[in-house]
Amino acid sequence: MNLTYEPGTAVVLVGLSGAGKSTFAQRRWPASWRLNLDSYRAMATDSEADQSATPVAAQIQDLLLDARLSRGLTAIVDSTGLLPHVRAHLLARARYWQRPAAAVLFDVSLDQCRRQNTGRSRVVPDHVLAEQHRHLPTADQLLAEGFRFVDRITSASPAYLEPVHAR
Repeated sequence: MNLTYEPGTAVVLVGLSGAGKSTFAQRRWPASWRLNLDSYRAMATDSEADQSATPVAAQIQDLLLDARLSRGLTAIVDSTGLLPHVRAHLLARARYWQRPAAAVLFDVSLDQCRRQNTGRSRVVPDHVLAEQHRHLPTADQLLAEGFRFVDRITSASPAYLEPVHAR
């Protein structure tokens, strides 16, 4: 499957840890397009899990997001994207550069994320997954926030996109 967006689109992946966001992104988009907060934490501390590095990782992500959007290049933001203020910040960056913003919502069940989480090299504690699940927005919420398009990965068919908003 080829997901294509208008050049210069900020594509925000939204979903729980273990929902398959990074795997999905790695299979579909070039490495140069993907901005991965875990990778920046690892670069700063040698650990993707070191949450103390999140502020620095977010600064790196913002610099690279601005660099790509200012040049009209697509950027895939690979983090959980679960908190409204984080999404608002990313939408603001896209608006600043006058670029469209799209979301890929990983609407995957908590049980499926728990199963997939157990096979990861960095297992996220169950109470964190449960808290993340409480913050999972709906496609309608994402559209209302200002995303031009929302594509949805469902627990029933995680390998396929189900368009929520026609392009």
